[in-house]
Amino acid sequence: MSEVLAPAPASVPPVTSAAPRTAPAKIALIGNPNSGKSSLFNHLTGLNQKVGNFPGVTVDKKTGVTLLTASLKAQVIDLPGTYSLYPKSLDEKVIIDLLHDKKSASYPDVLVITADASNLKRNLLLFTQLADLKIPAVLALNMMDVAEKHGVKIDIAELQSELGVPVVPVNARTGSGLAALKILLSQQLEAPKPSFFQIPENLLVMVRQIRYYFELSNDYLAWHYAHQFQKLKFLSDDDKDYVADLVKKYGFQSNAQQAAETIDRYTRINGLLLDSMRVTKAENNEQFSNKVDQILTHKVFGYLIFFGVLFMIFQAIFAWASYPMDLIDTGVATLNAWIHTQAEGPLVDLLTEGVLAGLGGVLIFIPQIAILFAFIAILEETGYMARVTFLMDKIMRKFGLNGKSVVPLISGVACAVPAIMATRTIDNWKDRMITIFVTPLMSCSARLPIYTVMIALVVPEQYFLGFLSLQGLVLMGLYLIGFLAAIFSAALLKWVLKTKERSYFIMEFPTYKMPRWKNVGFTIVEKSKAFVFQAGKVILAISVILWVMSSYGPGDALEKAEQRATAELTALNLEEADAEAHVAGQKLEASYAGQFGKFIEPAIRPLGYDWKVGIALLTSFAAREVFVGTISTIYSVGDSENISTVKEKLLAEKDAFGQPFFTPARAFSLLIFYVFAMQCMSTIAVVYRETKGWKWPILQMLYMTGLAYVSAFVVFRLFS
Repeated sequence: MSEVLAPAPASVPPVTSAAPRTAPAKIALIGNPNSGKSSLFNHLTGLNQKVGNFPGVTVDKKTGVTLLTASLKAQVIDLPGTYSLYPKSLDEKVIIDLLHDKKSASYPDVLVITADASNLKRNLLLFTQLADLKIPAVLALNMMDVAEKHGVKIDIAELQSELGVPVVPVNARTGSGLAALKILLSQQLEAPKPSFFQIPENLLVMVRQIRYYFELSNDYLAWHYAHQFQKLKFLSDDDKDYVADLVKKYGFQSNAQQAAETIDRYTRINGLLLDSMRVTKAENNEQFSNKVDQILTHKVFGYLIFFGVLFMIFQAIFAWASYPMDLIDTGVATLNAWIHTQAEGPLVDLLTEGVLAGLGGVLIFIPQIAILFAFIAILEETGYMARVTFLMDKIMRKFGLNGKSVVPLISGVACAVPAIMATRTIDNWKDRMITIFVTPLMSCSARLPIYTVMIALVVPEQYFLGFLSLQGLVLMGLYLIGFLAAIFSAALLKWVLKTKERSYFIMEFPTYKMPRWKNVGFTIVEKSKAFVFQAGKVILAISVILWVMSSYGPGDALEKAEQRATAELTALNLEEADAEAHVAGQKLEASYAGQFGKFIEPAIRPLGYDWKVGIALLTSFAAREVFVGTISTIYSVGDSENISTVKEKLLAEKDAFGQPFFTPARAFSLLIFYVFAMQCMSTIAVVYRETKGWKWPILQMLYMTGLAYVSAFVVFRLFS
């Protein structure tokens, strides 16, 4: 039947007797979602990895380098997770483009197929398909500890005898079994000998014609050409026409044949697992999991628990972060004041009023960003996020979306760019376009600095029942407004976009696990670093430009403004500090920045904004968090003798009548504007890339800007 590999001791995986490799291998990691594939990739490659795109598509391509032996390196490709070789999404299509084209530069020498040992039957469907492609392979049997807890006993020697490939127990969470896997991969492995699917006799002539026409190595690969020739981008139009004619001639029905193949494969899988796997006490383990799921996915309690979790997150963002935020804010102000006591001059002003003022407006929000990402990481690590996705599918479908749309929407709370890229898993075109269109309405982490500053200005720091923060409630309300705007906008698009395509939502619940705190900590550090450094580059450049524009003006405009302001001081009879602020304000208004702000002021005056806020609105289009840095920079110019914190600067700002400028009406108008406004240039760029044209990003920009403007206008009038 097949070449049987010699059994080895349980702790040592079997290896072939072929000679060791002499050239670097290309290794492709492939497996079902939640099978531990990405964790295994991280253990194999460590920091020696990079992210690019697969040729011709925008799907992420993660590659890395691993050291198999002291002298042998290999390239590792982390392929998207998939349940079978019949793709339903953009992510899955790149797999068949790679594995069905031997001329591809990334075609693998060997496959590492990851499988969840606790759900082996389902995982083996993909394995048997890959084995029939006759690519050398190793089965990495992950989650053996979980399988044992579920009462699943696997005979490794018997299983590898049945499958005809080496089987290596690994733990992708801890890296256990990695050394044995590398030893195997350093050998010259052979293609699997057994065939797990027999092509129907009445279609064998068609398959052989395809095989010989394309010079393919086996019948099953030709079988896939018949199924998927329209999706294989490496085939020419003439090649596709040739296969299309054969398919029509032989009456080949792809959907019916896929279903029949799946049934045949599971029949074969059931047979081979009879001798290699034994299940005990599964009922007791499933009983606990089912009881938990019955609560977390309940049609009433499930939603209450989910919103309770959200409520806790937003309360924590204010309550836990307040002390470190105050320390950072005061520290930046103290550093600025100390620098001014040591030296004076334009360069010192540039450093304190431009660079430090702008960066200080971002650094202060590190604690809140860290808390937000910590909660997101914990929810994903425990497996609860998958339950939320399932739970929200019932609501999403009423608004033209499906459960798969929830992942991008929830990811949008962190950043819209990866969230929009996550829509590639949605195979239905209409659902995907709607999800891309509405995802930027979810409040991303870059909006958090704006929210917290404005809320701190006008919402009292009050607590109900001793622990319910009023500021936290307002913050949660803003996120809910963004979510409601997203789903109602989706409902509107549901009626605009017409398509007969139907969507289905099928997902597997990962097992409940304790969070890997190392991974949670890694996520917090990496996301916080990305927030600071990515935003910092933009903010540093914009802060310097703003400082120059705010400190200089055309001709002698600043000198004349200073003379005019000085002449007015006698009549105004101001205190020394107020007099200096008056002169600084007149000079700022006469600067390049002031004149630019005055130019756009008529358009934003109905919203309650002045030219200073107008400058911040425009600069924040580069990145939302730049708003706070811009405001901090603008209000720092001329404030060299009295450096204060960001909040104090905004509280001290006066309008033309000497009243506080940032009233509740203006603050809430700004908050609502940023809830709805398009997030940033990066978002527009990724929408253009994902939709392959300017139509959707332009429509998105016009819709969200119009919604933001009208909503901000209404809020300002209501609160005035």
